[in-house]
Amino acid sequence: MFLGIDIGTSGVKAALIDEDGALIEQASAPLGVQRPQPLYSEQDPLEWWRATGQAVSALNAMRRRQVRAVGVAGQMHGATLLGEGDKVLRPAILWNDGRSGEQCAELEAAEPRAREITANVAQSGFTAPKLMWVRRHEPEIFAAISSVLLPKDYVRLRMTGVKASDVSDSAGTLWLDVGARRWSPEMLAATGLSGTQMPELFEGTEPTGHLLPEIAAEWGMEAVSVAAGAGDNAAAAIGVGVIRDGDAFLSLGTSGVSFVATDALRPRPARGLHAFCHALPGKWHQMSVMLSAAACLDWAASLLGFADVPALLAEAERASGPGPTIFLPYLAGERTPYADPHAMGVLFGLTASTSRAEVARAVLDGVAMGLRDGIDVIVEAGTRVDAFTLVGGGSRSAFWGRLIASALDRPIVTREGGEVGPALGAARLARIAAGAASIEEACQAPPVTASIEPEADLVGYFADRQPRFAALFTALKPHFRGLP
Repeated sequence: MFLGIDIGTSGVKAALIDEDGALIEQASAPLGVQRPQPLYSEQDPLEWWRATGQAVSALNAMRRRQVRAVGVAGQMHGATLLGEGDKVLRPAILWNDGRSGEQCAELEAAEPRAREITANVAQSGFTAPKLMWVRRHEPEIFAAISSVLLPKDYVRLRMTGVKASDVSDSAGTLWLDVGARRWSPEMLAATGLSGTQMPELFEGTEPTGHLLPEIAAEWGMEAVSVAAGAGDNAAAAIGVGVIRDGDAFLSLGTSGVSFVATDALRPRPARGLHAFCHALPGKWHQMSVMLSAAACLDWAASLLGFADVPALLAEAERASGPGPTIFLPYLAGERTPYADPHAMGVLFGLTASTSRAEVARAVLDGVAMGLRDGIDVIVEAGTRVDAFTLVGGGSRSAFWGRLIASALDRPIVTREGGEVGPALGAARLARIAAGAASIEEACQAPPVTASIEPEADLVGYFADRQPRFAALFTALKPHFRGLP
């Protein structure tokens, strides 16, 4: 058996695969997010550890005793600040926190080669600007920092006593030389940090340490090795076999991610495209990110009085057709292609006859068009994308899948285990790190469970709406700043 652990935003998930790589069992434990002020998004790292123990302990005890290695994946960019004795100094600042917008410009001014080194534009979601914010607003905490870890790497520390990270997750800090796959002294210096405060770097397929004896005993395992693992999206790619140049997936979770594997580094920072290391040696990936995807459906279901998201989807599907309403899905700012933490959600085109079904449909359409914006940037950067594998909780809606396939004008498939996500990829990386399988053996694409082709009438509908969708953002952008 091989265990994968994913430290998500809304929960921790644990998954077990057998010696042949088949998914056997999974379990999860919930997490909450604290938003003490506008633009803020934080979590207590101790809650990650509590939820990890809860999720792992929920797995079958007999199977846990057979675990040969563990892999870890997790939400990217989170700033976990540790002081003396590895004490947590403050709540972790998460990937969807937008407070450090000013520090992005300061970082690029401090190191003019920042985009060349990191292959990315500085955005408030990344880790480095968060540390610059802490340095300015919480100087006593900044002065006490002995280590900075990403969320999954804090959990690794609790598991193994080792401070380590992998290059796919670390590429999202803005401290990595992404082409060279190593820490950048220049980017660390620009943030006021040094290499001694960073964890040791590994490829995702390499072992980093072993479970501490007391943790192994608590979890009912041997003191097995722990693989370096990956950031959540790179791990999800491993889970669905997205490892070759042009392979791609769409993730519909809290955020929306378009991920394409590449054999070379192909950056486009000016358009907010992420270019990161993949979890496999010698591989990179491009990633466009929407900060609110399935989260928009949760918001709309609550606002419109639906019992839950499935009820919203059902009513949107029963609607006679889309109305004039257009939804800009920027409830938490946006990354690709706008890199604007101040962007806001907008419902445009409401009339006295607008029904809640039409608004529900507009929300689904808006997320689909936001995804299309990101795909267009990937293509601009020189990558050909012919089809996508759909993963994440949003992948369970066939109706929304039809809309997205048509908005992207590309076929979409779902695969066995696609809803498991990063935990499955983490388990696969553990299998490789343990020497139980080669990369090619471990990272095969799971069988297709459904295929969704673009529909000609919907392709035309989205092609007609996309320019207006983009024009609305451009017209409203100056008005997002300064609002309470």
